Amino acid sequence: MSDPGQRAETVMTDEQLAEARLYGRYSLACTLADKAIDLLFMAFAAVVLAQPLDRWLQLHSALLAGNRSLRLVVFFVLTTFIHMAVSVPLSFYSGYTLEHRFHLSTLSPSGWVRRYFKQNGLAIGLGSLLILGLFWLIWTTGSWWWLTAAAAFFCATIILGRIFPVLILPLFYTIERLDAPELAERMAALAAGTGLTIEGVYRLDLSEETVKANAMLAGLGRTRRVLLSDTLLNNFTPEEISVVFAHEIGHHIFRHVRKMIVLGLVISVTGFWICDRFLMSGLIHSGGPLDYATLPVWTEPWIMLILTLFNMALEPVMNGISRHHERQCDRYALQRTQQPAAYISAFSKLARQNKDDPCPHWLEVWWLHDHPPISQRLAMGRAVPDDTSLPGLPGS
Repeated sequence: MSDPGQRAETVMTDEQLAEARLYGRYSLACTLADKAIDLLFMAFAAVVLAQPLDRWLQLHSALLAGNRSLRLVVFFVLTTFIHMAVSVPLSFYSGYTLEHRFHLSTLSPSGWVRRYFKQNGLAIGLGSLLILGLFWLIWTTGSWWWLTAAAAFFCATIILGRIFPVLILPLFYTIERLDAPELAERMAALAAGTGLTIEGVYRLDLSEETVKANAMLAGLGRTRRVLLSDTLLNNFTPEEISVVFAHEIGHHIFRHVRKMIVLGLVISVTGFWICDRFLMSGLIHSGGPLDYATLPVWTEPWIMLILTLFNMALEPVMNGISRHHERQCDRYALQRTQQPAAYISAFSKLARQNKDDPCPHWLEVWWLHDHPPISQRLAMGRAVPDDTSLPGLPGS
C-alpha cells in the first residue's frame, strides 16, 4: 500500500477502518447489482416486452389505440412500475437495511417507503414529460430529431438546474436559511472578490434521512445557493466548515457547472445521433428501416437501452472529469483558507462520519467514483506547509 494510503488510514481506528471497508464492499455489491438489474430489465423490455405490450394496449383500449401520445405515456408508466417491482427488494436492502446495519440511516421503515414512492413518483412524472417530448420531436422533426432533442435536453437541464433547490429538493428535506452570523461572516469573507453571487446560505436537514454529512452549491442564476447539511454544521468547527465552503466556491471559480452543461450538450448530441443510426438501421425491426413520423411506441425501451449503454460506456470518463474538478476545488480551498490543518481535519471527519473507505480499489475509483478517495485528498493537504500560499489559482 502506498504511503499516502497508509497515512490516510490513521484518521480511523482499526475498527472504524474495518467497518468502512466492509460497508464499501457491500455498497459496491449493491451498486453493481443495481446496474445489472437495470440493464437486464431494459434489454428484456426492449426485446421481449415492448411490442406485445404495445399491441395489448391498442387491443384493450380504443382511446389508447387512437392516441399514440397517451399510449406512450401509459406504456412508459407501466414499464416503469414493472421495473420498480423487480428492483424494489434491492432498493430496500441498499437504501434501508444496509444503511441501518452500519448505523447511517435515521429513516423508519414507513419513512423509507414514503421517500421511495415520492422519489419514483417524481421520476415517473418528469420521465413521462421527457419521453413524450422526445417522441414528439421525432415524429415532427424527422431526420433532424437527434439535434433538436439535444437542444431541448440542454434547455431542460437549465430549467431543472434553476428549479432544483427551490422546488424539488424541498420535497424531500427541510431547508432553512442559515442563522449563524459568525459563520455567515466567514463565508462572506471567503466569497469576497470571487465574483460569486449566491441567493443565500441554507441549512439542509439531512439528519431526517441519514447521519452522513454533505454540502453543495446548487441552482443556477438567481436560485444559486450554498446548502450545508445540519449533520455537517453540528459536528464541524467553523474552520472546517470554511474549508468545505471554500471547496464549493471552487466549483464557481473554475466554472465547473457551466463546463458540465456544455459537455452534456455534446454528449446528448452524440447519444441521440447513435440512437438515430440504430433505429433507422432496421436492426430492431425485420420489416426494414422505421419511418420517423410513424415511429411506434414500442421503440421507447430500445431508445432507453441504447442511451443507457452509451452512458455506461462514458461513465468512467465523466467520473474522471468530476474527480479532476474535485481536486481543483480541494486545491482552491487550501489556497483560499490557508488552513491545511482544518482541511485535513474536515476530510478526516467526513471519512469517519460517512464510513468512507479511504483507499478503495483503483478500478472501483476509475469506474464508479466521482470524487477522489479520501487518502488522496488528505495527501494533498499534508503536502501543503502551514505557511504556503499556493499561487496561481483563480480567485486568489
